[in-house]
Amino acid sequence: MWAASPRPSAPSWTVSSPTLGAVQETLDVSNAVAAELAGISDGVLDALNERLKCHVRLRGNQLTLEGEDNQVAEARAVIDEIVELVEGGHQIGSHTVDAVLGTLEAGQDVREVFDAVVWRHRGKKIAPKTVTQKEYVDSIRRATVTFGIGPAGTGKTYLAMALAVAALHEREVARIILTRPAVEAGERLGFLPGDLMAKVDPYLRPLFDALYDMLDPDKANNLIERGTIEVAPLAFMRGRTLNDSFIILDEAQNTSPEQMQMFLTRLGFGSKVVVTGDVTQIDLPRENRSGLVHVRDVLRNIAGIQFVEFGHKDVVRHKLVQRIVEAYKEHTDERNR
Repeated sequence: MWAASPRPSAPSWTVSSPTLGAVQETLDVSNAVAAELAGISDGVLDALNERLKCHVRLRGNQLTLEGEDNQVAEARAVIDEIVELVEGGHQIGSHTVDAVLGTLEAGQDVREVFDAVVWRHRGKKIAPKTVTQKEYVDSIRRATVTFGIGPAGTGKTYLAMALAVAALHEREVARIILTRPAVEAGERLGFLPGDLMAKVDPYLRPLFDALYDMLDPDKANNLIERGTIEVAPLAFMRGRTLNDSFIILDEAQNTSPEQMQMFLTRLGFGSKVVVTGDVTQIDLPRENRSGLVHVRDVLRNIAGIQFVEFGHKDVVRHKLVQRIVEAYKEHTDERNR
């Protein structure tokens, strides 16, 4: 059994034994905590009841746990951490329950993970939500080149973008370069309608969406117009040396080994590179090898280069996304046996 991290003033639970073999504990919580626990359609409470081995209910500002002694103790440890996160200004959702559980099971300090704030915008904190995300953030800060590999929804690109914006704000770099290979789901640029920007925009739009989530649109557009932030297809990187830049290559599973080599050799002095991708979502023709799969074999033991592998437990989107990711992984594993 794990316990909540030690703290100066732990929440004060009231203990009673309503039935033989069962323990009931209650905790009076603030309005802010009650509102976050209720969330949208009791999403957090539903997640607590689904993941914990005791009954959890909220009536007004009183939270009640009921179950066997050890089950209640484990649930109390999780809820103590969640209460402290809310009181520390964190917004929580149903995914927070899994994140806290995973952090405690890994023997890590929940606050150390969640309080590693990467960027703040309009009162919103962008911070790791899992142990692997914290490892990823630490790796990006420490290494020159970091590869984040794993399923959708694990925060690979979003956290990298936040770190890039923070580095630009602190003048650690002079510009941000965001790029993607412009071939996905069987679509090739030459066969798409419209001019160049109309063709590449669907591929780059997710990067713009993340950027606008971290900066006011006017500021983001101004930085793009000045060339301080560049969002472009991977082909535009050829022949360049990128100094004093924070460079993110997204959807790297759709690069060829030659494209990956071309991209990595653009690295200049004072620059940092983050490469993200999901090797289970390769859209290249079957006969083409992914540059992201290939690069793991080639560069894994080179100093200054780090690989961080995400799993389905790191998915922080809707809980159904995590189940979908896990189901597809199991299906793929069965086919490969």
